[in-house]
Amino acid sequence: MYTQHWNLYERPFELTPDPKYVYYSKAHEEALLRLMYTVRDAKGAMLLTGGYGCGKTVLSRVFLNELVGAARYEVALITNPRFSAKELLVEIIYQLGGDRHDYKSKGELLHIFNEMIYRNLENQRETVIVIDEAQAIEDLETFEELRLLLNFQQNNRFLLTLVLIGQPELHSRLKGLPQLKQRLIIEYHLNPLDEKDCNQYIDHRLRVAGAQREIFDPGAKRLIFKYSSGIPRVVNGLADTALLVGFSENRNAVDEQLIQRVFEMSEARSTTGTASY
Repeated sequence: MYTQHWNLYERPFELTPDPKYVYYSKAHEEALLRLMYTVRDAKGAMLLTGGYGCGKTVLSRVFLNELVGAARYEVALITNPRFSAKELLVEIIYQLGGDRHDYKSKGELLHIFNEMIYRNLENQRETVIVIDEAQAIEDLETFEELRLLLNFQQNNRFLLTLVLIGQPELHSRLKGLPQLKQRLIIEYHLNPLDEKDCNQYIDHRLRVAGAQREIFDPGAKRLIFKYSSGIPRVVNGLADTALLVGFSENRNAVDEQLIQRVFEMSEARSTTGTASY
């Protein structure tokens, strides 16, 4: 809608986890480094946590793209893990290329899973299971099933890698599951961006979208950081609305006053439940 006005190829602040827009702060670089280390060195399991909107999902997509690009990994990605233990096994097998059957027993499922990971091993392919939004797992037996999957190992190596990604409350859930927590020897927590990274994040996304000039002035960026607390998803919402309003008012740039108005509109909208724009 507003891209032509701002001379952009596309809207730069969409909320979808598009890997091409990922901004590598030092924290995001470190998180990705640990994810790749866990897989490439067969460390068994890793826990990645972060607050709502801090970039976990887009980082996981970058991570998955790295694995797919390497062509030596078979990956099961579970994005809605509200499964029973048996349902989770069925879904993992399906994600790894198996069929969805009405299996009679968990033993049958484990037998099929065992065959799949050994077949991957014979074909020199690594098995990786990524559970996104893992804090949504409600059944403790499902967590226990994930722990038991890590028992698939040889004397000197794990036969699969398990990556759990979730919000901070996942830590609390795992405190009651010490046997699984002990397996997650590699951990990382993503915090919101600091002000410098927040400014660079805004500029980065605009450049990717084709910006050839400064669109947000320093005061606008300062207010975006203040009102977003450095949470990328909130930054996107404020910046996207500012570009829309700026377009509707035929502005040449986004300044501090415009961000103030956008924030006040968003606050009014959240209070009344109605949309101002």
